[in-house]
Amino acid sequence: MANAKTAHSKIVAPRRLEAVLTGKRDEFLPSLLIILVVLTAVSIFHVWSRVKIIELNLQQGEALRHFKELSQEQSRLKLEVASLKTPARIEAVARQELGLDLPTNQQVVNVR
Repeated sequence: MANAKTAHSKIVAPRRLEAVLTGKRDEFLPSLLIILVVLTAVSIFHVWSRVKIIELNLQQGEALRHFKELSQEQSRLKLEVASLKTPARIEAVARQELGLDLPTNQQVVNVR
């Protein structure tokens, strides 16, 4: 009979342990779910922030390229303005397109 008790207690002990572990699993489940949700949220935020950084770098490169184009155009336009302001060109336009000549002495009036 003594042997039966020990054999019976050995068989029952794993069931008790399983019942205890199942109970502890139920206790850890909400914590585990919270941890998984937090880790998922952090991972999604990390990926989103990396994608945003890449997008911003692309936008920055595009803006820099556009700035360089505008700088070149500004330089070209400054050169064009300087060439249009030359006195020789203004005189040529006045004579050829407008039909103007230098004033004679009778056309000059001194104002006091």
